[in-house]
Amino acid sequence: VGQPFFKATRRINDEHQIEQVGEKLRAMMPWISKGKMVDKSRN
Repeated sequence: VGQPFFKATRRINDEHQIEQVGEKLRAMMPWISKGKMVDKSRN
């Protein structure tokens, strides 16, 4: 029942400017990705 709302909220949060800036900053720090616990390409 709440799944459409949940997915919409998740999409809105993923598109937030802080998430976009954070993604760019993390991309500039390659040593961070070495110890990743989650593989975003699979999850």
